[in-house]
This record gives sequence, C-alpha cells and structure tokens, in this order.
Amino acid sequence: MDFTPEDTQRAAAELAAGALARPAGGEDGDPSATAPWRALADAGLLALTLPESLGGDGLGAAETAAVVREAGRAGSRVPAWATLSLGLAPLVHLGGAERCPELLRAVAAGDALLTAALHEPSSPMTDRPATAATAATASDGTVVTGAATTGVATRDAADGTWRLDGVKTAVPMAAEADGILVPATLTGGGTGVFLLEPSAPGVHLTPAPTSSGVPEAVLRLDGADTGPPLADPAAPAEPGRALRVLHRHALAGAAAFGDGLLAGALALTTTHLATREQFGRPLATFQAVAQQIADVYVAARTVHLAAESAAWRLAEEHEPDADLEVAAYWLAEQAPLALATCHHLHGGIGLDETYPLHRYSSLLKDLVRGIGGSSLRLDRVGALAGGAA
Repeated sequence: MDFTPEDTQRAAAELAAGALARPAGGEDGDPSATAPWRALADAGLLALTLPESLGGDGLGAAETAAVVREAGRAGSRVPAWATLSLGLAPLVHLGGAERCPELLRAVAAGDALLTAALHEPSSPMTDRPATAATAATASDGTVVTGAATTGVATRDAADGTWRLDGVKTAVPMAAEADGILVPATLTGGGTGVFLLEPSAPGVHLTPAPTSSGVPEAVLRLDGADTGPPLADPAAPAEPGRALRVLHRHALAGAAAFGDGLLAGALALTTTHLATREQFGRPLATFQAVAQQIADVYVAARTVHLAAESAAWRLAEEHEPDADLEVAAYWLAEQAPLALATCHHLHGGIGLDETYPLHRYSSLLKDLVRGIGGSSLRLDRVGALAGGAA
C-alpha cells in the first residue's frame, strides 16, 4: 500500500490550511468563529464527498480526512469532525443524495450542519442501541406493526413515519445541527440509522459542558417523528450495515482530526523550544528536553501512520475495521500523554489560556471521549483479535 497523498488530497489539505489560517477574531487568534467554516465552504471543501449530480466532486474518505486533519492542525473549533465525518460522509454513503438532496446542498454551501448521536448512557458508541425505532404509519396512512429482522424497514413502512424513543449522550453540535444521524434498534430486531431533525416533535436537547467549549447536548427522544431508516444501496439487506458505515466514518474522521491536533501541538512546542532560552541556551539543546520532544514526535508519527492507513482502507473499501480500531486505540491511549508532555515542556506558558496550546489539548479531550475512551477502544481491538469484547 502507498500512502503518498494524491493530487486531490494535497490540494484539499492546502486549501483547507489556507482557509483556516485566515483571521477569525479572538484575542488569541482562536479560529473558532464562523469565518473559517465559510471559507472552507467557499473553497468547495465541504462538497468534496457530494456526488457530481449535486454539484460536488464525488470524492471519498481520504479527501474528507485531509480537510478534517487540517482543522485539527489549526486547533480550530469549526465543526469539521461533526459535520463532515459524523454527518455528511455517512449520509452520502447511505443514499442521502436521493433522500435529502437539498440538505446536502445546504451543508456544502456552509448553510447547514450535521452530526450524529453515537453514545447512550453507560454505552459509548454502542452497536446495540437501547434507543427504539417503531414504524408508525406508511405513506398511505396504514398502521405498521413491525419491521423486518434484517434491520431494514418493511415495504409498507419504507416511506412512512417512524418514531424514536431513547436517550443519546454527548451529541456534538446537536442544538446547532440541521440533521442528526441517530442509531436505533428496530421493532422486530436489527438496527437502523435515522436522519432526525432536531426541531421535530418529541426531541428534547439539554446542553452539556465540554472541555473545549464546542457545543454538545444530551438528546432525549419521546416518540420523535422521523423518516424511514437509511440504507446502504450497495447492501440494503445486510443487518447492521448502516450503523457500521456510521461508526467507520466516525473513527476515520476522529483519527484524522486527532492526527492534526497532535501535529499542531508538536509544531507549536518545537517552535517554543527552539526560541525560548534558559541559561543562555535554547531549551531544545538540553538532553532531557530533546528526549521528551522525541517521544512526542514518535507518538505523532505513529498516530499519523495509523490514521492514514485507516482512511486509505475506508476509501478503498478494503476491510477497514481492524485499521480503524487500531488507529482509534492508539489515538485515545497515546495522544493525551503526548499533549501532556507538550504542556510540560512549555512550562508556565503552557497553562496560559491566552496561549493556543490549550485549544489542542481541550479539543483532544473531547475527541477521545467522543470515540469512547481508550478502554473501550482496547476492548474493540481485542474483540477483533479474537478476545472477549
């Protein structure tokens, strides 16, 4: 396998870096305002995965990863992971171009946001959702009593109303989003992923605090109305396929975003060590300092390689699960330790909220929590290797 970026990936990364580098206000230059997101849209970077029929480029996971990685490298709070990895990429994969073309166009234009509800109480990134989906009525008003055990709606309910009941936790950008992808267990068995409007009746959002300040909420569903479950056109009858698609894109995006965060923090730290002097010498010349920054470099390069491998396999549809789980585990286990070392090497300035390093560490804390933490990721790696989940 060759991870050398293709021309489209390099172009996407360069355009994203330029857009995110534009001034966006804030005393510390924090690119957290709407200007960088609008710049990404104006550069066409939010339309990379849209099919050409909707004015997009018809590209895939590798190009999405390139944009999300640059958002991390800039320490930006733009909703790249939530909208592109949790929302847009899986929605396009699951037939969104036919189901909701206007919503996809709005996202590509920077006028709408997407996200996904991956977690439930005490069950992060669950593949057995406690949230229940019930087919309420078919399009002709006929009451539907159940769904097929394959995890796909029955013919009568294929274009009818469904109702969702349950609780989802830690949903990023939930109140700001125009659509939320919600996994649920179908009546009769199987799982499905539903596109939910946050303004629909029966949807209740409770804001929740985060380390980075990026909005997040608890999502409570009390008979919330939505359309039928999404399905992968390539394998519409495969049980649990839609949920696997959602989790795969979530992990690939998280690996790319974490890769960028760690690369950005490493660059900030090496610059500090090269320019800050102590006892008349740059800090970088001290052996103990050099050893610690070398450890950060090794962790960053390993996260990068794992993220690249995961994105490549997902883009090529080449059995990506093992690489995705390894990348997610390494990110959750090693990246926080590396960021802690970066703070340590900065000394007192590493604790200053007007210095940008805190953006990287706080975003990384939320990201690691957003993929379930290192213990869950290690369990999933063990399960793939034949151990107990």
